[in-house]
Amino acid sequence: MGGVPCVRGTRIPVATIVGLLAQGRTVEQILSDYPQLVADDVQASLEFAALAVSERQVPLRTTA
Repeated sequence: MGGVPCVRGTRIPVATIVGLLAQGRTVEQILSDYPQLVADDVQASLEFAALAVSERQVPLRTTA
């Protein structure tokens, strides 16, 4: 997948899983859509995303 972080043993990008959760999909819905995943894969995706965000410096915007 060109270096894009994926769920272990699949070609499903972590960003896809996190994005689905952000859109309001439940873990159960995601598991139904992607039967090759288990609940621990969704949790691991969130943990990976949290770690990735915490390692970056994000500039804060100030309003005028």
